[in-house]
Amino acid sequence: MTDAADDTAPMERPDDDKGGHMTLMEHLAELRNRLIKSAIAVAACAVACWILYPFILDFLLEPYCKTFPIEERIDSQLFGMDGGCNLFVTSPLEPFSVRITLVAYSGLALAMPVLLWQGWRFIAPGLYRHEKRYAIPFVAAGVLLFFLGVGLAYWSLPRALDFLKDIGGPDLVSLFSPKEYLGFVVKMMVAFGIAFQFPIVLIGLQAMGVVENRTLRRVRSYAVVGIVILVAVITPSGDPFTLMALSIPMYAFYEIAILWGVLAGRRRRKREAAER
Repeated sequence: MTDAADDTAPMERPDDDKGGHMTLMEHLAELRNRLIKSAIAVAACAVACWILYPFILDFLLEPYCKTFPIEERIDSQLFGMDGGCNLFVTSPLEPFSVRITLVAYSGLALAMPVLLWQGWRFIAPGLYRHEKRYAIPFVAAGVLLFFLGVGLAYWSLPRALDFLKDIGGPDLVSLFSPKEYLGFVVKMMVAFGIAFQFPIVLIGLQAMGVVENRTLRRVRSYAVVGIVILVAVITPSGDPFTLMALSIPMYAFYEIAILWGVLAGRRRRKREAAER
């Protein structure tokens, strides 16, 4: 009977299955090519986001508006005629700076499929042929998980803002500036989006033999603590709701990565048995 630990052994890689070899100069040329294409994609998306800036700003202000009950939206300085929330500018250069920053981050988010694809194309020459077939699933999963993380962050923002507004007591009135508020929102969304790449990283490390599945199973208890600490560090709010909202999915991803490793090990053993 095969030992359970055998399903964690790194995949055998026959010599005739290797991908192409490139010199250092060819690697540098390929890196330059991928960076140029990525920069063009980000620039094109940033131009589109510059045009769509009013809609993006309204979208990002919505979590802030939700922290105020409808009956409180009567102050013409704090709320517009349409009930939308206003942010208070404290510097003449702040509107321009905020627009540039917001457009840049939005362009990066919109270009994420291209960035992931270019990243994959850069590492593809060093992969084995059977590994290259994961290109489309890798990019699709990365994009889907990134925007799922962004969506979860957007959903959790009103709860985080409520906590942060109320924690100081009733004598403190919150009047947010665009730079501070939008910086907070963008950092939250980016943190969640990057954190949701966690299962892809773990699965990739197992596939390459860098991390063994049995190691992930053995350190489960430490992983829980590590995930909570990591979430507390990467999220700017630090409130309990945000901590729970991101920690739970990340641990679920950890277990999914372990399950993938177990199933991949079983498939490998069956294939090896059939080849004997």
